[in-house]
Amino acid sequence: MNASAETVEAYLETLPEERREAVEKLRETILRHLPKGFEETISYGMIGYVVPLSVYPEGYHAAKGEPLPFMSLASQKNHIALYHMGLYAKPHLEEWFREEYEKRVTPKLDMGKSCIRLKKMDQIPYDLIGELSEKITVEEYIRAYEEAMENRKKK
Repeated sequence: MNASAETVEAYLETLPEERREAVEKLRETILRHLPKGFEETISYGMIGYVVPLSVYPEGYHAAKGEPLPFMSLASQKNHIALYHMGLYAKPHLEEWFREEYEKRVTPKLDMGKSCIRLKKMDQIPYDLIGELSEKITVEEYIRAYEEAMENRKKK
């Protein structure tokens, strides 16, 4: 929502109280479960979780010199968005997430290729987001990313 924030704390300060509480709790959940090696930052105007250049110097193909994005968390106009690139890179992970979401949450899942739209602040499945956050290690994500880039070159 605030693309000008330069720190996570500054980003959080711009949010309305109800949103701030939910985003802070999501952030805490992600940080508690995220495998070692990922780094929290502000990326593309959102709270981002990336593979730092110190771990993967090649960085992100679409933005040379920037770390490889993995997850992002943002407060949008009508929802909180959680972007998880692993859902896009690993179809079995997306299938697992969809099945688990349906078991645990009443409202229907609103999801794009990597974007989970959370519209009801009182029905955010924090435990499920925690489990999702820990499903892919940095090494597994880099491998999946490189495989996707190789497949893209072949086309």
